[in-house]
Amino acid sequence: MLTWKEIISFTAKGNPTSDKRVEKTETEWKELLTEEQFRITRQKGTERPNSGALCSIYDKGQYNCVCCNTPLFDSTIKFDSSSGWPSFTQPIKENAIKYHKDISFGMVRVEVMCNTCDGHLGHIFPDGPEPSGLRYCINSESMQLEKGNS
Repeated sequence: MLTWKEIISFTAKGNPTSDKRVEKTETEWKELLTEEQFRITRQKGTERPNSGALCSIYDKGQYNCVCCNTPLFDSTIKFDSSSGWPSFTQPIKENAIKYHKDISFGMVRVEVMCNTCDGHLGHIFPDGPEPSGLRYCINSESMQLEKGNS
């Protein structure tokens, strides 16, 4: 189970190696994604709170990257954070997520990205439920739910 200390270490010392890489040109991403998905995942945007389709869905399955279909989160670790975005306590695999220190907007935060294609997902905070204490705050537009057994 990942801890906040390990997350901070990844931002300073490097991320786990992904199982594979997916790289496309900006034009290829634009052809593959909707305008909003492109804005969020490729241009580091965010959706308005409580506007995402996946905020209030708790069906069994796994949440995959909308860009490359890499599994990111399992539905069993999704929780209602009342933040306005889907929230998770752990990634499906340690190397599914890439962590980057984000100093935009005059704040210091930790950005989370798909470790396979570098798609922006959202941010992580150390205010989640036990036992990890982590809250991955993820844009709905950056994921797709693959329903099924989790």
